[in-house]
Amino acid sequence: MKNMEESFKRLKSEMEEISEEQKNIREGQRQVKEKFGIIESECEELKRETRLIIQQSARTQVKLALMFRILKAREAGELNTAATLTEMLREIVGREREESKADI
Repeated sequence: MKNMEESFKRLKSEMEEISEEQKNIREGQRQVKEKFGIIESECEELKRETRLIIQQSARTQVKLALMFRILKAREAGELNTAATLTEMLREIVGREREESKADI
């Protein structure tokens, strides 16, 4: 009888330990899931920022190409071409300003 009571006490103690360990595991899983969500969110933000940088870089390349063509047209005395290219450049810069105002 006494052995049985000791076995029950030991079993109860082991079950409590197991229950506590399971609780700790669940808490750890919750923390990992939370951290993973944060990392996913940061990853999406970095992707968005990367896309913006790529777009800005492409626009800068277009503007530089236009500026170069404007200079070449002026050097060649092609003032009508230079004026047309200058107007295109103004439109691009104007659109960028409007977009930046809309983002604010």
